[in-house]
Formats: sequence, structure tokens, C-alpha cells
Amino acid sequence: MPASGIIFRVEENLNFSLEKEKAVKNRIKKVLKQEAKTAGNISFLFCTDEYLLKINRQFLKHDFYTDIITFDYSEGKKIEGEIFISIERVKENALTFKQPFQKELLRTIIHGILHLCGYKDKTPADKKRMRAKEDEALRLPE
Repeated sequence: MPASGIIFRVEENLNFSLEKEKAVKNRIKKVLKQEAKTAGNISFLFCTDEYLLKINRQFLKHDFYTDIITFDYSEGKKIEGEIFISIERVKENALTFKQPFQKELLRTIIHGILHLCGYKDKTPADKKRMRAKEDEALRLPE
């Protein structure tokens, strides 16, 4: 991995490619700038439900599907971490929330970045704040 950067990877069993990668990276950088943070090594892995379920079981001791798991290695203002996203969950969420897939995927990516910035989503108040920050980030120009 380079000294610093945002990396997108796809699990080998998944037929997926990220659209508008440069625009997504730019939006991430804008979110980090708004949060007064800088990007260190941030790695995204797009994967299947089963791949993410294994991670959920192994590292978090949770036995359920999820759309995203974030491992935070940040120190101070330098944001670093690994973000795993289940493309299958994102597709299902897009249908559930009646959103285009690309918009739901971008929301999920931003959600992971916000976790690295210190935002939580365990309580109703935390969830409301996280959703507001996601909405704000989605309104940023490309």
C-alpha cells in the first residue's frame, strides 16, 4: 500500500467495479476536510455477504449479515482504516429504501468514513447525527 491514499479493492469472488472512482475519492476528501481530518491509508474492500459474515463472526463475534464493517486505525487528525462493504447488502438496502444503487453505495462509503472520523451509530441520537452527516456529504458537489 502506498504511504498514504484511498484504495478500492474487490473481493475475488465478486463481479463488481466501482463507478466514478475519482469522484468518490474526491467526495471522501471533501468530507475529511469538513471534519478537519486528513487521509492516511484508507482501504475499501467490496465483498459478498458471506465474506463479510465471516469477518463479522471472527472479529466482532456477531452472527448476522451487515452492509459495512469498519476497522479504525486512525491517530489524531490522520484517518486510517479498513472498510469492508457487502455489495449484496447495499443492493438490498437500495431496494428497501427505494434509492438508486449508486446513491446507496456512496452513502455506505461515507458512513464508513464518518466512523473513521469518530461518529458512532449505536444510540438513536447517534444514528440521527450520523444520518444527518451522511445527507450533508451526499449534497456536496462532485
